Amino acid sequence: MVKLMVADQHPIVTKGLELIYANSRDIKIVQTVADGDAIFDALKQYTTDILICEIDLPKLNGISVLRRIQKEYPDLKVIIYSAQQEEVYAISAIKAGADGYVNKSTDLITLKEAVMKVYLGGIYISPNLSKKIALDKNSGKNTYYKKLSIREVEVLKLLSNGKRNKEIAQELEINEKTVSTYRARLMKKLNVTNLIDLVNQSKSLELQSSI
Repeated sequence: MVKLMVADQHPIVTKGLELIYANSRDIKIVQTVADGDAIFDALKQYTTDILICEIDLPKLNGISVLRRIQKEYPDLKVIIYSAQQEEVYAISAIKAGADGYVNKSTDLITLKEAVMKVYLGGIYISPNLSKKIALDKNSGKNTYYKKLSIREVEVLKLLSNGKRNKEIAQELEINEKTVSTYRARLMKKLNVTNLIDLVNQSKSLELQSSI
């Protein structure tokens, strides 16, 4: 039986998944948590095969969670389960260490398929994204999600959500000067000259929180 932990700040998601898998023979939810820090407290108490994790988490965002898990729980598999745009976040999440990315608009059968594939050692992204990546690779197209590094996507999202450089530095555990450097790189890559245009550009890429 696959032992899952679910991290999501919305009770409708955690309680919903608990109800769905309550009588499952294949999947058991061992614990649910509502913020990034709580994941690591729970992992000390519950044996877990796969963490299903939202990107937008209080206290510690999903990408930061992935980085920490890589260091502290390298054998733990992680599926990012989010409403954020797959084209932007799936690639960054996989690069950061995720074993799969499932959009919340996906049906429950697909979610279970993703869980079982990851449990057996595979990596899951949607067939549509796999096809798009292949087409872009063959055509040599340089799409925006390839332009931005994992950290740049992370910084851009936090800027878009109204975080200041100091707050971003604290959340990502880097210094403010480094945040400023990422901000400058983002402006150059997205061809803007000020923060307002940068935020507007991020909206056009659907990087803002779906909350």
